[in-house]
Amino acid sequence: MTEQEIEIAQDELTLDPGTPAEWERMRELAHVMVDGVFDHLEGRREQPVWQSPPDTVRRLIAGEAVPRTPQAAEHVYQSFLTNVLPYATGNTHPRYWGWVKGGGTAVGIMAEMLAAAMNPNVGGMDDTATLVEKQVVRWMAELMDMPATTSGLLMSGGTMANLVGLNVGRYAKAGFDVRAEGMRGGSPVRVYCSSETHSWLKKSVELMGMGRACLHAVGVDAGYRIRIDELKAAIAADQAQGIKPLCVVASAGTVNTGAIDDLSAIADLCAEQDIWFHVDGAIGAPAYWSTKLQPRVRGIERADSIAFDLHKWGYMPYDIGCVLVRDAELHKAAFASTASYLTTMDRGPAAGGFYFADRNIELSRGFRALKAWMSLKTYGVDAITALIEQNVEQTRYLVRLIEASPVLEMAAEAPLNIVCFVYRDATDAQNKEILMRLQESGLAVPSSTVVGGRFAIRVANTNHRTRLEDLELLVKAVETIGAEVLRLGA
Repeated sequence: MTEQEIEIAQDELTLDPGTPAEWERMRELAHVMVDGVFDHLEGRREQPVWQSPPDTVRRLIAGEAVPRTPQAAEHVYQSFLTNVLPYATGNTHPRYWGWVKGGGTAVGIMAEMLAAAMNPNVGGMDDTATLVEKQVVRWMAELMDMPATTSGLLMSGGTMANLVGLNVGRYAKAGFDVRAEGMRGGSPVRVYCSSETHSWLKKSVELMGMGRACLHAVGVDAGYRIRIDELKAAIAADQAQGIKPLCVVASAGTVNTGAIDDLSAIADLCAEQDIWFHVDGAIGAPAYWSTKLQPRVRGIERADSIAFDLHKWGYMPYDIGCVLVRDAELHKAAFASTASYLTTMDRGPAAGGFYFADRNIELSRGFRALKAWMSLKTYGVDAITALIEQNVEQTRYLVRLIEASPVLEMAAEAPLNIVCFVYRDATDAQNKEILMRLQESGLAVPSSTVVGGRFAIRVANTNHRTRLEDLELLVKAVETIGAEVLRLGA
């Protein structure tokens, strides 16, 4: 190099520490952070489940100017400890049962750090991140009793995993080349679900250009399961009008009550009518891993595609959902595309091809598989399954507590891990007030829903930290707060 080139090289920038001393300082801070994280989790039970960010924190975060100049990493970490960590939603706490959120694990935390250190873009290629994700998908297929040739990938969550499964189903069953022609290429199509199906489906049919008009929401029985007789009638009526039945979306645990559709009956119907059978298992699919609980979700293994979340009942940190597709060739055909910058080579990193990029819409994908790989190997599937069974037994215990209460009552059946209940003599507005006061107290965080037109307090138990005593505290708190709300006429 010339003297000028040497001078330029000496001024070249990096975001890494610049000297051994700076590396050591960063290493020391990292150890402090790790200790702080585990101190926080170890003492989580003694902390409030949730607390609202105070106005000072809101103003600080909302008003802070763009940081043009550097700040000491130690200072930034202290700001996190003071202004961010104490005011999270709370799902790491043993008494958090809102919105079906898992609490993560210590191993999952470390896996996230290791994944960030590797920092791969897992679109495919010839590297270990791709191999690990393929292995996790194979494990998931085996656990769900699907063929060894099953395709799949890890997504951000149930919505995206469900969308992938539905899109493969549309490609497979539309009766024309939907990728080339769009929705103008053939007969109108219909997607069937129950009136209890999660809102991801409405968003998906809108996004896919089929529109809500293509969606037929079938009625449910007293247990909030799809009515098979109405489903058969809807399919026959559409066929008579020249509308092509495309897909039935069944629920292995509905979001409101945890109701499980008759999956075996739907599998029979779809096979008979040549309709794509997709199961939204975001709430309850991992129940299939348990020999005790498997009969409740029997039939899920016959699905053409299944979507479920490992950050719910797999207890892994956000975000990690999974989609499995029985026909691997159809899965690839529904998404694969060619581009000069995604050319498979004979040798080098691109020799592995772009396996995952060819099976979903995302090109940029984080190393989600590592936390699943490390969690499954560290804890073992049997231990995770035992916790799933424990959550169901805890749910049964909560139901007994509610039924024994003189002032509480169930709002719906609780077939799996979700309990909906009310303060019996309270109005909807008063039950809402009871819930908000409970959440604000920091003692517990259930969420809410509407069941049979009635506002209900909803406990979704996918929490590996919950104990029976926590459920006892919940019931006592609702009884106490409810009495106060009714006394005041709030």
